[in-house]
Amino acid sequence: MQDWRILWGGTWAAAHFRTASLRATLDLVDAIGGLPTGDADLARGISDAARELGAVPDPPAVQHIQVAIDALVTADVLPFWRAVLGYLEVGDADVLDPLRRGPTFWFQEMDAPRPQRNRIHVDVYVPEDQVEARVAAAVAAGGRIVNAENAPGWFTLADAEGNEADVAGWMTDEPTEGLAY
Repeated sequence: MQDWRILWGGTWAAAHFRTASLRATLDLVDAIGGLPTGDADLARGISDAARELGAVPDPPAVQHIQVAIDALVTADVLPFWRAVLGYLEVGDADVLDPLRRGPTFWFQEMDAPRPQRNRIHVDVYVPEDQVEARVAAAVAAGGRIVNAENAPGWFTLADAEGNEADVAGWMTDEPTEGLAY
């Protein structure tokens, strides 16, 4: 299991394999699809299939990003961030993307305000038809609308302590030439 790395407090493991082509990637996905489920056995099987197909493990590519928010009262701001991000609450100080696509958010309780330090801004893009529902959930969770000049496609919201998030629909009419993912 040398290809795998434990992340986020030991709650999940990840590996990254580089392939030489799209065909090689599809072959690897096909091989993985036939493996038995079960965490350790599945991880072993993925590593074996990757090696057999010439995919190279790349441990430095495995990472997890976490956003830390300093909060005077975590219970006042965590529900807003859970709602605005569409995340799950884990314990009393974290929210987690249920699909593990985005970073976790950790709320660090402060003893006193630190001017100019707890300012953050997060952009959250959701399908256009989900913008208003996400905004409503964030407001219901203790947030407020700060700016709605570009509504209904884009709102700026704030949590109970003034930390901001923009909720916007992905703009499909924007040029995508030169973008690669």
